Amino acid sequence: MCVEETETMMAGMLTTPRDAPLEGMLNWVAYAATGIELLAVVLIVGVIVFATLSYSMKIMARQADMTTYTDFRHRVGRALLLGLEILVAADIIRTVVLEPTLTNVLVLGLLVLIRTFLSWSLVLEIEERWPWQASQGSTKE
Repeated sequence: MCVEETETMMAGMLTTPRDAPLEGMLNWVAYAATGIELLAVVLIVGVIVFATLSYSMKIMARQADMTTYTDFRHRVGRALLLGLEILVAADIIRTVVLEPTLTNVLVLGLLVLIRTFLSWSLVLEIEERWPWQASQGSTKE
């Protein structure tokens, strides 16, 4: 073993204990971001399954009317909206804390832009208004 290898090995031994708490915290943040992403997926899938079962049962029981399909679409759309918001939160955590490189921040910005457009489209479809417009039920004084 040469002197350079010994020095490199010794330097690694000396710096590892100092970085261990930071590594543990970063692992925890990575697990938290993954958990948030899983929450979004479970929420979206769960609502879609529940809404589909409810919709199918109404059709089979011949209780469906003109609003049944609209209600189904609104439930699914709201689940997607909430899921998209949760996924954006997970992406922000993952990018800002774990990998704050310029490339990752630009990718995050692009993802947020795409998800914002999807959210606006869903709000327009569900509520028949743009997100920045007042709802029909509210009045301005």
